[in-house]
Amino acid sequence: MKGLAILLAAAAALWGGGTGLAGQELAGREWTLRECMDYALEHSLTVRQSENALSQKEVELNTARSAHLPQIYASASENLSFGRGLTADNTYSNTNTTSSSFSLGGQLSLFQGFRVRNNVILGEVSLKSAAADLEKARDDIRVGVAQAYAQVLYNYEILEVAKSQITIDSLQVVRLEDMRRNGKASGAEVSAQQATLAQSYLTLTQAEGNLATAVLELTQLLELPDPEGFAIVRPQAGSLEPKPLLKPEEIYADAVRIRPAVASQELMLDYMDANIAVAKGAFLPTLSLSGGLGTNYYTSSGRSNDGFYNQLSNNFSQYVGLSMNIPIFSQFSTRNQLKLAKLNRSAQELRIESTKKSLYKEIQQAYLNAVNAQEKLRSSEAAKRSAEDAFALMKAKYENGKAGVTEFNESKTRLLSAGSDLVKARYEYLLTSRLLDFYRGEEIVF
Repeated sequence: MKGLAILLAAAAALWGGGTGLAGQELAGREWTLRECMDYALEHSLTVRQSENALSQKEVELNTARSAHLPQIYASASENLSFGRGLTADNTYSNTNTTSSSFSLGGQLSLFQGFRVRNNVILGEVSLKSAAADLEKARDDIRVGVAQAYAQVLYNYEILEVAKSQITIDSLQVVRLEDMRRNGKASGAEVSAQQATLAQSYLTLTQAEGNLATAVLELTQLLELPDPEGFAIVRPQAGSLEPKPLLKPEEIYADAVRIRPAVASQELMLDYMDANIAVAKGAFLPTLSLSGGLGTNYYTSSGRSNDGFYNQLSNNFSQYVGLSMNIPIFSQFSTRNQLKLAKLNRSAQELRIESTKKSLYKEIQQAYLNAVNAQEKLRSSEAAKRSAEDAFALMKAKYENGKAGVTEFNESKTRLLSAGSDLVKARYEYLLTSRLLDFYRGEEIVF
């Protein structure tokens, strides 16, 4: 059932409250869906990767903002020269010279074609987009956990149906054996009922296996090492009553404003606008201011040299500069970068439209699933009532000797089948209707 494949999603408060559960023992306790979701969100590798990506975007934004600041650098060098070389009086001689230099400089970009400002905008939009991606990753985890949790609940119900079937079949075996001892039933009838009981035990074994598999899948989603001792809270039957459905148009009007997938795509459109602004800035000149100070110390063998501190003082110098770079021709690369930026924006507009249409189709499908599930629930309830009435009549006829064991078992099988169908229909409607709440950003409570 497709409702079970999507279900609930992002149900932040389903079946009770709770907080993180790291370090708590599994055995002897029951987990609510909220607790399962919290634990899964805390331990999910996908969520942690998205959180890491968000932190990277924060660093990138800080880097973009820091581009407003000047660059300051210092340098020091020591050089040694030896051997034959030209002297100051234009003769050659063998001398050894040493030189030391020290400098401190800086550079400040005064104007970069608004690229610094636009890069900051790019960083801010990237950060918001990463935050939306993180929320989408969390929603995906909630969807998976809710799906597995509901599957466990469903298998619990089927297990209860299988147990009730064994109870009924066991009582009938005992009754038929008593009747056989009194000569009112044949050995064949007793054997047939025992075969039915054996089949019921097989059904119970299958139900237990399905439940164990569902529990295993849920614990794997939670990144738990072992499903041993794991159990979930089962809601009261009275809390499973369905509620009226909103129309797809009403749900979509809320969903399109709040769903992370749509928000992420719309943020990317802002990112494309900033990219266009950056590309346009490449046509503009750049202006930068630089300045610094420095000094040096020099010695030469065979000649008298001033002292170290005297030379540093005498050779001390300062400089300041202003430079402008005017782009004239860049092999059309700047022009083509602007064209690509505009084309990327157009493509992003199409992606936004596609995302919104996909969202609306999902809501329409979810609504149709909920409507169909509602009708199926009503039909299943009616079928269950009819099967109960039919079984009550058949049981009375059977106990009065007016119906055979085969007719009795067939009626009982129809009753149990109707019960299973009702359980399935109830959960299908419940989950599909709650999925519509998820699209509207509401907390889902059974």
